[in-house]
Amino acid sequence: MRTSEVTVAGVRSPVVETGPEGAEEAIVFVHGNPGRGRDWAPLMEPAGAFARTVALDMPGFAGADKPAGFPYTVPGYAAHLGGALEQLGVRRAHLVLHDFGGPWGLQWAADHPEAHASTTLINTGVLLREGWHALAKVWRTPGLGELFFAISSRRGQRAFMKATNPPTFPQSFADEMFDIYADKGTRRAVLRLYRNTPIGPHVEAIAPRLREHPRPALVVWGAKDPYLKVRLAERQREVFRDAAVTILPGSGHWPLADDPEAVVAAVVPFLREQMP
Repeated sequence: MRTSEVTVAGVRSPVVETGPEGAEEAIVFVHGNPGRGRDWAPLMEPAGAFARTVALDMPGFAGADKPAGFPYTVPGYAAHLGGALEQLGVRRAHLVLHDFGGPWGLQWAADHPEAHASTTLINTGVLLREGWHALAKVWRTPGLGELFFAISSRRGQRAFMKATNPPTFPQSFADEMFDIYADKGTRRAVLRLYRNTPIGPHVEAIAPRLREHPRPALVVWGAKDPYLKVRLAERQREVFRDAAVTILPGSGHWPLADDPEAVVAAVVPFLREQMP
């Protein structure tokens, strides 16, 4: 796996890649909250056999810069993604998105239909007729969100993830999440992002624009997701009309962590079909 970095408007993001160097058509993986580019390694390694793959740490997370002045908004992240792809020479992108990477990547797709080739949604998408989940409401509440992070601990993170995820969820992933959240810049990024994102207006704005330029789509959803309920998987066809939908009955919100083999089996053949 190759490593590099890009700097967009003064904000640096580490980048990991596999596959042919410099190819203008690439599979682009976008993590969510919390996450980092190398989380996608189980998919990037097999996909690199037939395509260039690219993933980056998004601002506020992992090894990326976390400046106070960055616009921690969906459009802000979409602009950063677009700038990174431009620097990397990616002219045509097959998006693979998870969690908040869904809104970021789909905003970029709506803004760049000529460069958007296909979409793979993993426990994310256009959240039609859906409100914020309980933890998001905590983060969106001034004072309460800060208190949540102030009293958090590694032991508490482990207990929370064990209680809200399938038994197959690896404890090591919970520890990695805590390490990401331990950074004050990341905590600030999370709170600003959730407070700056009006879920209803964003959906109303982006859904019709995505319908206007249909692209091949795959939806993969862990049925035991406590945050984004599995009912949202089928709803993605209201935007991505011909999307294939795969439900993973034993997975939660992080299928790539709790059942990577099932995710690879669902996603890699779809991506292979999309490549020229």
